[in-house]
Amino acid sequence: MKPTGVFYHISFSRRSYLTVGTRLKDFPEAFEELKSFENFKLIECPEVSEELILKVHDPELLEGVKADPLCSTAWHSAGGVVKATEMVYEGELRNAFCYIGAGGHHSGKRIFWGYCCFNDVILAMRNLRDKYGDVKFAIVDTDAHHGDGTRELVKDDDKVLHYCICASDYESPDGLKIDRSYIGLSRKEYVDLVREFADRAEKFSPDLIFWYFGHDTHVGDYGDIGLTVNEYVEIAKIVKESAKKICDEKLVVVLGGGSVPYIAKISTLSIIKELLKP
Repeated sequence: MKPTGVFYHISFSRRSYLTVGTRLKDFPEAFEELKSFENFKLIECPEVSEELILKVHDPELLEGVKADPLCSTAWHSAGGVVKATEMVYEGELRNAFCYIGAGGHHSGKRIFWGYCCFNDVILAMRNLRDKYGDVKFAIVDTDAHHGDGTRELVKDDDKVLHYCICASDYESPDGLKIDRSYIGLSRKEYVDLVREFADRAEKFSPDLIFWYFGHDTHVGDYGDIGLTVNEYVEIAKIVKESAKKICDEKLVVVLGGGSVPYIAKISTLSIIKELLKP
């Protein structure tokens, strides 16, 4: 079985835009419990290149990120997602989980905000398309907040299915850009929305699936909507099975928002263990 790549950089535990330092304080030591899996592969995140950044973002955004000390982890954060996506697509890895120090889904063409600097997923998509042509992608975003930067950058792209579970409802005429509100839903109903994404993804038939995961939705975290690790594991099973059925298991999970260290540890390790299973 091909390895599952876990992408991490030590700077994410020392300083981080999303947590201003502490969310990943238990890492890298926490990876010890994954070493019993023969297919676990820990990979250090490289830096993303300015050349690739400027293919997605305007120069003023790049200069703004450079001037923001809380964005110091942005280069390794985005670089890890770019590298993970390339390795999964090329078949070197079965799937991947990417830790980050600075988020991505609120970063658009010219503006970054909300603890996000560079749009990591869009950079990864652009990198693959530069190398392999017209690659199709499906993105499910379960961070507590709307992925507005990602939506801005893919809104006219008919080769991208973008499904965001947030606080609003919207569906584009072509059915490829979708927001589903979690307001008032039970935990089971929330997970059922991910099943809807999986059904749509099967019809869309992407070449690779991204899951933008935020544990800010967990009970006690800053975006608390009542979810627990049980729901995260169930979602992991759904998207993993979807990738297996649709695109030869090509799945990249990207860590989004969240601030509580023990939730970061138990949620991410539980998801990675599900990715590692046959």
